[in-house]
Amino acid sequence: MTNEFNNYRLSEDILEALSGLGYREPTRIQREVIPPMLAGKNVIVKAPTGSGKTAAFAIPICEDIRWEENAPQALVLEPTRELAVQVSEELFHIGRKKRLKSVAVFGGFPIDKQIRSLRQKSHIVTGTPGRMMDHLERGSLKLAKVEWLVIDEADLMLDMGFIDEVKKILSLVPAGCRVSLFSATLKPEIQELADGYIPDADLVFQEAENEQEPVITEKLYETDQERKYETLLDVLIDENPQSCMIFCGTREMTNVLFQKLRRRRIFCGMLHGEMEQRERLKTVDAFKRGCFRFLIATDVAARGIDFEQITHVVNYDFPTGKETYVHRIGRTGRNGRCGTAVSLVTVDDRRMLEQVEKYTGRELPVIKAPLAGEEKEKAFWKSQRIKTEAKPKKGAALNEGITRLSIGGGRKSKMRAGDIVGTICSIEGMEASDIGIVDIRESISYVEVLNGKGNQVLECLQAKPIKGKIRKVRKTRL
Repeated sequence: MTNEFNNYRLSEDILEALSGLGYREPTRIQREVIPPMLAGKNVIVKAPTGSGKTAAFAIPICEDIRWEENAPQALVLEPTRELAVQVSEELFHIGRKKRLKSVAVFGGFPIDKQIRSLRQKSHIVTGTPGRMMDHLERGSLKLAKVEWLVIDEADLMLDMGFIDEVKKILSLVPAGCRVSLFSATLKPEIQELADGYIPDADLVFQEAENEQEPVITEKLYETDQERKYETLLDVLIDENPQSCMIFCGTREMTNVLFQKLRRRRIFCGMLHGEMEQRERLKTVDAFKRGCFRFLIATDVAARGIDFEQITHVVNYDFPTGKETYVHRIGRTGRNGRCGTAVSLVTVDDRRMLEQVEKYTGRELPVIKAPLAGEEKEKAFWKSQRIKTEAKPKKGAALNEGITRLSIGGGRKSKMRAGDIVGTICSIEGMEASDIGIVDIRESISYVEVLNGKGNQVLECLQAKPIKGKIRKVRKTRL
């Protein structure tokens, strides 16, 4: 761990987690945001996507939260379901060694399961404003102990029509709650929100520095509607991307293109708003881990979701908004890396292209699509036959010394977290600090045993009763 993170006087638990996550030195936005948040100040942050802002608010929040307190101490508002899950996971990883529990709540997922999660110890709740309001109105989310509120991707929140819910939540949090707002732009409505609800805030404005601007090579190829698919294949063979997002204008076209590429044995995934939530999350995770190289998506995936090291973006359907063009191509060329953005342009797209050129201040010439030679074609199809090895999930290094046990019995048998903790603590050499997250479900419970003591606990629980009964106890995946 670098001296600079040590200078923030973070606890050993947080420093150890950051090291395990590969954080070597703070980004510029983290340097400017972490100190005032650690000092308990409100902050308003304008920063480009990919600047490291999630860790900028997650580190001070996880540092401040008290493990002993059962009720939520922090709320994080996100505009989309995928972002809610992504940010919740990052908070969990950073707070892993402190045994902090982060719960994600969002629509399209059974609310009763979320209610049960919230009834257990939950330190941080991340979610979309609509579902957060549902839980507040039902009384399943309590705000009495909340000391932190983060409004993330505020400009996207505005675009999606969530500002009224955000204002309502701001009016409900306890007095003295520290509020942080993060946005890529500060539109008048966002500035009005900040002025009305976030007093005495430290302002952090970061523009992309010239030497740190993402290096994106933009290529625009002419095509017509009849030959668009063949043009795409020519582009993919010519570029042979390592990791590529292909954007379509509608979910129908996303599905059509997905089926066409699969029939050609080009392994890919797809993402659009009409997919079941579980399938969307599964696809996002698989693409992040490199299980396939091509993700075909609508604009639901154009903002916010952090896909690392995307080498190419392809606009199969040219965007219908100038801002959308910028957001799409911004999925590549992140964190100082180089990237390539390819757009297929038909006659009908020319007017929007002119608007994009005015908006970006760049001339974007359209040329004929490449015809890949025999060597490139062989290399592309050979690469499709090679099965890529999935990368480990983020935070896997933090699981060292942690064993997750499943225990027969849950809410139906009136199992409580205290029953499990009490039994484990009665084992010789075990302390409460050796026990991580306890998750009580309907007919089964899970407990994490820390500090390399999992096998010892597993062996003892084979003959030791929990709540007056010998239970089936097994190891399970983290």
